[in-house]
Amino acid sequence: MIEKNYSLNINGKLLSLAKPKVMGILNATPDSFYESSRAFESHQIEIRLSKLLKEGADIIDIGAYSSRPGCVDITTEQEVDRLDRALEVVRRVAPDAILSVDTFRSQVARHVVEKWNVNIINDIAGGILDKEMFETVADLHVPYVLMHMRGTPQTMTQYTDYADVTADVISDLSFKLAELHALGVADVIVDPGFGFAKTLEQNFQLLRELSGFESLNAPILIGMSRKSMVTRTLGIGADEALNGTTVLNTIALMKGAQILRVHDVREAREAVALYEALNK
Repeated sequence: MIEKNYSLNINGKLLSLAKPKVMGILNATPDSFYESSRAFESHQIEIRLSKLLKEGADIIDIGAYSSRPGCVDITTEQEVDRLDRALEVVRRVAPDAILSVDTFRSQVARHVVEKWNVNIINDIAGGILDKEMFETVADLHVPYVLMHMRGTPQTMTQYTDYADVTADVISDLSFKLAELHALGVADVIVDPGFGFAKTLEQNFQLLRELSGFESLNAPILIGMSRKSMVTRTLGIGADEALNGTTVLNTIALMKGAQILRVHDVREAREAVALYEALNK
């Protein structure tokens, strides 16, 4: 693994990624695949947020659009309403927390940055579902998570035909990175998109060859928490997938991941601490 000391500009302050960071998931939706991460009502949001902060999340990632395979599509207005409810609580309880919002809609991205001072936009679609997203994040001057996906959350399982999944994903992200940089987006984080238009075997190939993504010269975010890579492989449910998730996250750290997006912050931070001790 090549040592790369990346940082993100968060409202004029640099967040160093020299030590891997943990992004805790707060799903402001009743439809997320993992029930314990859902926090739809205000009191649920506050309880979930408090747990993430207590366990030491470096970044809180808030989503209001469930992107699990075959999910129900919701309108922009519904997504904004859900995010407003969540962000009002989050900014009241933790005004200085570093916040990411998980959305593929440029209109939603602009709204949450301008109204709630959201710090990072996390786009599962990598710009393919909203052609104005790249120009919007350039205008907003916020870090952007560029994830690889094909199709939509409703159709993505149909688009898993790759010549070589690692090479194809790296190539796709490379072209989009160049476009983003040309527009002036300084801080781009890449995400291979585990579980998004990938078969189980392709997911494991991506993890096995994750160090190849270092060629993109961008921080790498990994989201494998309690996903089918664990549940289908081990024949268990999402509620039993914490141990498997920690194993995969540890492998990802050893192969160059800088950010772990997880449901379970304490265990991810322990994985980071042990990984750091190993590499002193």
